[in-house]
Amino acid sequence: MKTKCIIIDDEPLAIALIEDHVSKFSNLEIVATCHNAIEGFEVLKTHQVDLMFLDIQMPMLTGIEFLKSLSNPPKVIFTTAYREYAIESYELEVVDYLLKPVSFERFFKAINKFFKTVETKSVTVPAESKLDETTRHIYVNMNKKHYKILFEDILYAESLKDYVRIHTADAKIITKEKISDFEKKLPAYFLRTHRSYIVNTNRITAFTAHDIELGAIEIPIGISYKQGVMGVLKED
Repeated sequence: MKTKCIIIDDEPLAIALIEDHVSKFSNLEIVATCHNAIEGFEVLKTHQVDLMFLDIQMPMLTGIEFLKSLSNPPKVIFTTAYREYAIESYELEVVDYLLKPVSFERFFKAINKFFKTVETKSVTVPAESKLDETTRHIYVNMNKKHYKILFEDILYAESLKDYVRIHTADAKIITKEKISDFEKKLPAYFLRTHRSYIVNTNRITAFTAHDIELGAIEIPIGISYKQGVMGVLKED
């Protein structure tokens, strides 16, 4: 049975990002998206909701005020641009507190935490996303031959329009696939740093506000990815 989710946020871009993250999980289903707490309240009256992604700073009623008003709320993951509400939010026994923009790596940790709270042993994701921790490799097709690549051997991947070039310490393999689709097949420790690059965070040796170093290799950090990348790397 799928976990029924609702997103309440007054920012359309923030809603779109959470929708994209949720779409990667086969056992999560969004039943509604709302732009304020009043809309959310109406949905909760008419739909079964198991998990609520809730913004804090919203017009009319804040996410915290809304949550306090509910007599039997679903599980909640706060999504906000403000750190200062963290202590108060945890007093409300929320599952997690995510800072915007929410990276997929951080989102994945929150979802795992949610399923642990409902006594589910593991997160079920689509078979093609390969996020099962027991999976150590991937097969990619190049010139009609399928190559086995260990995730730990991948340094980074780069987009070549409709192709992806996978860099390991010993080889470069080019496969016909969009980088956004390839990204879904990687474990959570891979990080999208740029529209054209994904890096293995376990191989990072240094980073600045502008690029990531994998030994002598420098990978750029895109402007639109910067805040999310910095959040992940500084958290680690």
